[in-house]
Amino acid sequence: MSTTVRPTSRATTAPEGEARSGSAPPGGGPAPLHALRYAAPALLAYLAVRGTGLLLLTVWAHRQRHGVWPILATQWDADWYLGIADHGYAHELGTAYSANNLAFFPLYPMLVKAVAAVTPGTHASTGLALAVIASLAAAWGVFAVGDRLHGRRVGVLLTVLWAALPVGLVQWMGYTESLFTALAAWSLYAVLTGHLLTAAWLAVLAGLTRPTGIAVAAAVTVAALLALRRRFRVRTLAAAAIAPLGWCGYVGWVGLRLGRWDGYFAVQRLWRNELDGGRETLRLMRRLLVYDRTPELFLVVVTLTLVVSVVLFGLSVWDRQPVPLLVLTAVLLAIVLGSGGVYFPRARFLLPAFPLLLPLALHLSRASRRYRMLALTGAVAGSAYCGAYMALVHPGAP
Repeated sequence: MSTTVRPTSRATTAPEGEARSGSAPPGGGPAPLHALRYAAPALLAYLAVRGTGLLLLTVWAHRQRHGVWPILATQWDADWYLGIADHGYAHELGTAYSANNLAFFPLYPMLVKAVAAVTPGTHASTGLALAVIASLAAAWGVFAVGDRLHGRRVGVLLTVLWAALPVGLVQWMGYTESLFTALAAWSLYAVLTGHLLTAAWLAVLAGLTRPTGIAVAAAVTVAALLALRRRFRVRTLAAAAIAPLGWCGYVGWVGLRLGRWDGYFAVQRLWRNELDGGRETLRLMRRLLVYDRTPELFLVVVTLTLVVSVVLFGLSVWDRQPVPLLVLTAVLLAIVLGSGGVYFPRARFLLPAFPLLLPLALHLSRASRRYRMLALTGAVAGSAYCGAYMALVHPGAP
């Protein structure tokens, strides 16, 4: 793949309050119905990709006499979120490893509880429905960012590539990745269109959704500080200050609940999840790729995803992506690669780093139609197989 020709973005970060036209920017822009029609090809392509993955999972599960519903709605992390929705958070730190639910951020389980209280569904069905709806909002946001920067074709291709990630099945599970990606994507879009306060409030919600919400806050705060260098405005300063409040608020609340300033980080230590500068990540990569003669397939996929993500970040820097996008992906990569915690969910943790796929989307947009179709077909087929393998064969959680 060649990136010697650097793409010229259609848009850069606009000053606060000076949004350009685009794909349904939060806080302004085209009417929602018009924007939905404009994004329809991307959303339909997204549904087709994820529907293909769900179909293969259903057939494979049926042959193994497994139910698809528990896989999607009630197992692994989904079970933790349902437990929070049902019973709330722990009051003590405890000493058991991987047993304290304060490690899980509150927005998604609180949404599940609130929506289930006014709808006939169970917490599990509500959680899955919210994840699917959030995935569509995320796909729309991913398209909007790609379209804003490089046009509609790139926006559609970016959406398809995001849908066809090896762990894309998680987008339709009772997990937080879809909600987090939706908030991150629309926050970045708000930054690109100059709506920094909107971006900041979306960053607050992202900070209440996942530990990596600090990456969204960092992207918005850096964008606001750069805007302040050009022109001082109170709204811009407020955006810089507001963006980290969600993440900081939850971390502070956990500290108060446990009666110690490092309460949240103590919880993470019990989950064996501390930053070690990447030593554990490199050790596991070396073991899987060099010393293990029969490595587990899913762990190989995770390892290759991490390696490719680093390469794509380099290409993103080379392509001079807008600074907020680079900040988001840099912080996400630093957290995921620098963690000494469990290895198998690392690819899932990078699902919100969709700007890393922009170099691939740009390359495909310039390729021949035949090459583009072959590449996308391979990606969709690989994603469907990997998703079903991850859920039905891999012994650990996705």
